[in-house]
Amino acid sequence: MIGQMLGHCRVVAKIGEGGMGIVYRAYDEVLHRDVAVKVVNKDLRLDSSASQSLLHEARASSSLAHPNICTVHEVGETDGELYIVMELVEGKSLRAMSTDAGLPPESVLRYGVQIASALARAHDRGIVHRDLKTANIVVTSHGLVKVLDFGLAKQVGGGIFEGTTRSFATTQDASSVSGTLPYMAPEILRGDAADYRSDLWALGVVLYEAASGRLPFGGRTGFEISSAIMREIPNPLGPPVPPGLWAITQRCLTKEPIQRYQRAGEVQAALEAVQSAGIVSTSPSADPGAPRTTVLHSVRHAQVRKGDFLLLLGTTKGAFILRSNAQRRRWEVGGPYFHGHSVYAMAYDNREGHHRIHP
Repeated sequence: MIGQMLGHCRVVAKIGEGGMGIVYRAYDEVLHRDVAVKVVNKDLRLDSSASQSLLHEARASSSLAHPNICTVHEVGETDGELYIVMELVEGKSLRAMSTDAGLPPESVLRYGVQIASALARAHDRGIVHRDLKTANIVVTSHGLVKVLDFGLAKQVGGGIFEGTTRSFATTQDASSVSGTLPYMAPEILRGDAADYRSDLWALGVVLYEAASGRLPFGGRTGFEISSAIMREIPNPLGPPVPPGLWAITQRCLTKEPIQRYQRAGEVQAALEAVQSAGIVSTSPSADPGAPRTTVLHSVRHAQVRKGDFLLLLGTTKGAFILRSNAQRRRWEVGGPYFHGHSVYAMAYDNREGHHRIHP
């Protein structure tokens, strides 16, 4: 393939390989620019209908002009080779960047906001990613996130378990199930069609993995992973992951789609609220009984029950309430509220009864 022409692009070098196909670095000899070319794997044995469907999806994805989405420049077929010409993104995948201990919370929030923004643009155009994962999220040296492969996964095959030694393919028809198993939402495993909320589940997996260095649902086989996704609750993420980030991740990973965020823009606003609050880490050595406060304005009143810990977070896009009850042992997030106001954060002292705050 090296040295061959695909359309008006000359293949220069191999970049990587995945279940969908091989990605090459190429040079566009008409527009005089470096590009990436993905050549679809022939082993997928796509018939003419599936090939045309793939090309249609790729063309639809090319309309997604967004700074956090890898641009599709061209799609075509030459001598039976299906190929997609894309923006060449120089950087590392989020998967390669993640350490065993996870990334700093500040980085997870910064990348999460950009990923959610990319999903929001795609969803507004009626495009569902279907295969969001840390392996196809690239971060440049300047911290810019680029999400790859929008709208392509549905047409090119079943699930792929990208473990270190095992591979997994779904036994269902490729047109009904697609994606990478550890990132698949429960409804997909039940055979339901993917929608926006399936992408938000995958975003929850990405946030969890980036923050902790591990997947929320594990297993040695495809069956074990599927069972965990369907039945298990992920282990909570404690310090240094801030409660706000964990609450957002937890809601994305709710088993029933109706209980998740319904739009990617909601996730983006919630992540921005945690960012704006400036509460991005919690010291394990800090006195848990000591009140911690920051500036709060544009909120008229707030009350907290004894035993609760309440956190108000927000930006101009809205405020979000995080409530923790000692008996329930979980964080819950509500919002957005107070649209149009500028709300920052306050954590209330939970050692007393009711507290009231005035602007």
